[in-house]
Amino acid sequence: MLMDAVMPGMDGFETCRRLKARPHVAHVPVIFMTGLAETEDVVRGFAAGGVDYVAKPIVPDELIARIRTHLANARLAQSARAALDATGRHLLAVDGNARLLWSTPQAEARLAAAFPTCAGNAAPGQGPAAGLAAGFRLGPEAATWLAVPGAAEAAPLTLAVEAGGAVQLTLIGRLGPDEILLRLTEGRLVRDEDLLREAFGLTARESEVLLWVANGKPNRVIAEILELGARTVDKHVERIFAKLGVENRTAAAAQALKVLGGR
Repeated sequence: MLMDAVMPGMDGFETCRRLKARPHVAHVPVIFMTGLAETEDVVRGFAAGGVDYVAKPIVPDELIARIRTHLANARLAQSARAALDATGRHLLAVDGNARLLWSTPQAEARLAAAFPTCAGNAAPGQGPAAGLAAGFRLGPEAATWLAVPGAAEAAPLTLAVEAGGAVQLTLIGRLGPDEILLRLTEGRLVRDEDLLREAFGLTARESEVLLWVANGKPNRVIAEILELGARTVDKHVERIFAKLGVENRTAAAAQALKVLGGR
């Protein structure tokens, strides 16, 4: 899309921002072409979501070369997302404010069912997130989870939803400075740690340690995640083994997973 920065009424920067807030067209690359050449104008173009900026008078060959490059990059991104769609995975990407950028159809359907007041009226097939209103946001709790250093990496987030029940968000990776890939699953309103504490008569800290043991984490990593000393974690693990009546991590993890899998 070629966008003039200076237009009557709504300028190109605001137009681009509004387009990027609509998930079914947000992936379309926008190139600004304008007589504005100050650095602050160029920065405004990129901040609004543009991928490039060309100054007037336009050099046609240069512009065509830029268009080809950005179209190729956009096609690669779309192909990657299409591959994710084909796997049937519940995946979505959000920005740092937990605002939806794109999602697979499976994740879109689950979110639309979980947050019915946020569902849009777009026709099926208009894009990965066409069933949700433009600018859909997971909410301030999710934004805080993503913003606190290490929080999203340490543990999933469970969100209560409008339709009842809960969904769980797990961080897959950070794809760029403001694109975060998440997996969506059915969540539990009761925390896993609480289930383990009740099932085995553990302390709150022991239940946290056991949960990470069940997730295959060694003691040194658990110590880093929970910000505990390595010897403290070793002692917690010893007490957990005694309470569960097991002799090794594999047996402890198996018992924990049996409890968690019964939900």
